Amino acid sequence: MTESPGRVVVLSGPTAVGKGTVMAHLRRLHPEAYVSVSATTRPSRPGEVNGVHYWFLSDEEFDDLVDNGGLLEWATVHGAARYGTPRRPVEEAVAAGHTVILEIDLQGARQIKASWPSAYLIFLAPPSREELVRRLRGRGTESPEEQARRLRTAEEELAAQDEFDTVVVNDELGQTVNKLVELSGL
Repeated sequence: MTESPGRVVVLSGPTAVGKGTVMAHLRRLHPEAYVSVSATTRPSRPGEVNGVHYWFLSDEEFDDLVDNGGLLEWATVHGAARYGTPRRPVEEAVAAGHTVILEIDLQGARQIKASWPSAYLIFLAPPSREELVRRLRGRGTESPEEQARRLRTAEEELAAQDEFDTVVVNDELGQTVNKLVELSGL
């Protein structure tokens, strides 16, 4: 009996909506879940581990992946750092029958939908704009200028919710993770 092919599930949403927190909780509850680790050119934040939270790459390393077709999708985010999804691990996991969850931005979600039409796209939304602002300011990892830039981007991202297969409001962590598990088929 051969394993059936897996699937790709995309989790996207605006900055500070809690994608990382939701994914960390999901990993604790479902260690069997295959969560793609994105590559980025941004510096690591306190507590982030290379290869666990992101692959932290130099501009040259990222360029090599782009030039050699090593990314399923990539984008420059918030007018600064580049992010992308390494191709090979995702393709191998799907071929082995796993559900692969990609935690990516709006630009990346659009690229995945165009190149992998069967991907299931989930938009993670904040309970309110005020809560989104509170979360962004509360993490204390960006300058006021960077916060303003991220909030401008967030407005554009929130306007794109209708492009997704479903919207999940990240109001209560446990309920949000349970809904993600249900929707992804884990």
